Amino acid sequence: MRRQPSVIVLLLALACAGPAAAAPRELVAGLTYDQHVEFTAHGPVVAHVLSGPRPVGLWSLEPVLSNESLLGRERVTDMQRRAAAVATVAGVNGDFFNFKTGNPSGLLMRNGGLDHPPIPGRSSIGIDAGGDLRVDRVSLYGTWQGTGPRRTITDVNGPPTVNGISLFTPAWGPATPTTPGSVEVVLTPFAAATPNTELAAPVAQVSTNGGTPILPGSAVLVARGTAAARLQAEAPAGQTVKIRLILNPDWGGVAGALGGGPVLVRAGAAVFSADEQFSVEQLFPRRPRTAVGQTGDGRILLVAVDGGLAGYSAGVSNFELALLMIRLGTITAAALDSGGSTTMAFEGELLNRPANAGGAERLVSESLLLSYAGVYAPLPLEEVLSPNGDGVAESQQLSYKVVRPSNVSASLLGPDGVARYTFSGTLQPGVYPLEWPGLKPDGAAELEGRWHWAISALDDLGRASSVDRSFWLNNTLEAAKPVPPMLAVPRKKPRAVATVTLTRVATVTAQIETTSGVLLRKLGQRRAGPGELEVAWDGLTASGALAYPGRYVARVVARNGFGPVSLTATFAVRRLPPPAKPKPKPKPAKTRQ
Repeated sequence: MRRQPSVIVLLLALACAGPAAAAPRELVAGLTYDQHVEFTAHGPVVAHVLSGPRPVGLWSLEPVLSNESLLGRERVTDMQRRAAAVATVAGVNGDFFNFKTGNPSGLLMRNGGLDHPPIPGRSSIGIDAGGDLRVDRVSLYGTWQGTGPRRTITDVNGPPTVNGISLFTPAWGPATPTTPGSVEVVLTPFAAATPNTELAAPVAQVSTNGGTPILPGSAVLVARGTAAARLQAEAPAGQTVKIRLILNPDWGGVAGALGGGPVLVRAGAAVFSADEQFSVEQLFPRRPRTAVGQTGDGRILLVAVDGGLAGYSAGVSNFELALLMIRLGTITAAALDSGGSTTMAFEGELLNRPANAGGAERLVSESLLLSYAGVYAPLPLEEVLSPNGDGVAESQQLSYKVVRPSNVSASLLGPDGVARYTFSGTLQPGVYPLEWPGLKPDGAAELEGRWHWAISALDDLGRASSVDRSFWLNNTLEAAKPVPPMLAVPRKKPRAVATVTLTRVATVTAQIETTSGVLLRKLGQRRAGPGELEVAWDGLTASGALAYPGRYVARVVARNGFGPVSLTATFAVRRLPPPAKPKPKPKPAKTRQ
């Protein structure tokens, strides 16, 4: 006897309510991504939040320079893809910058070396050896000394002023800028431009007019006007030149830093007026904005607020950004570049919506990246594996990444705790994939339930790390199919729009969505046994409005002891034409008597 289909009937429509708070998504163990939506009098505001551990041990918070050069610009996602070879990275855009040259506006320090000087009237952001975020106004005083007294260095990696002298390092680019009339002194070997220490190197070459190559392990002093005459006289070939780059405050222990500002949160209080060198136009309009902060327990928060997108996100003012950082729990926070520069990404994939034409990323000078050096495994391709022959989620794609030579153990564990796949050995940096069909070697069905992809690693620096990713194997649902023809609305009674096959008892829910995933109507929940199920809908949304013509998605979720499993079917809706108005009866012709 043919089994009669059970029907998932339409239950009460849910009242329109605010969006449910979704749990933060774990990207790496300890690193989460969350999206906050706030409805304000100015429109919705969408904020993207990365929350990671204190940057010590396997974790670090560091600025990354576009193209590894102060000249030029690059997308945040491209910087991340370069960095992904040595770490798993998430982050945001960095400092303000010169749009033509790409030079950052303020301080840049990488690996303890000074690449660009600070702006004393703006905040600089540093990360010390203990993983504490420092936000201070920092100034630089530089000197050089040859055969004469100490003399002032007026800039680092910037063209010298009239009668001034600049120090150029490999961070600038391949050669010094062309500067007619300049005198240039090459210092080699020259260690990194470490602040607050005396650096000494012999003069290897003296040249003029710029264009001098800046080789790795060297630096070049470039002087103009009266400073050029002094440099030529006091730094001949073979002379040892002493360099000092003094920061105030000295920021002892800070190896990485970048510019930005203004300060947003100081000692747990929002700062309304930081009195920094920013214009009213930079601070008060609602626009996309980026920030970095630290909570009382040391966690780092990177925040990107979208803006300039009507109906999606209105953006925030600088003080509203400060209030947001307070609500997120920071005790120290500072702003970064904003507007079209605001970008957030993970492993080279965008997380926010930049406010540029078509959502394109702006090319920027720097990014600020929270990096993890341990073993990393992305989420399994399929949250629920269902190898039952219906063509949906038939095989699982797994992988893991190591960024240093490491001893690795990897296992795929079933619900019974027994490994179906194991590996143990020494691996070089790289990504190691595994495709698994969800079946036994002889093709028989595997155990249903929760599976674990577990990897542990010990790198060549003696640092241990591990990751455990889980997924479900569940064959409860099969073959979600639309029911032709298209649904004609309006209609008085629900009509089937899709069917699924249930292989065992489960709690089943159904809902109608747009093709972009927006929920239109929840159709109820029921406990059902094996058999064919129909999803029925009357064409109305949760608010009672009639659905527009077009394509929609019926989603069915079944839950039981083997976990949740979901299937979708796409169907179409058409509008019935309004009933034709009855034609008026013709009036009888009048007859003359």
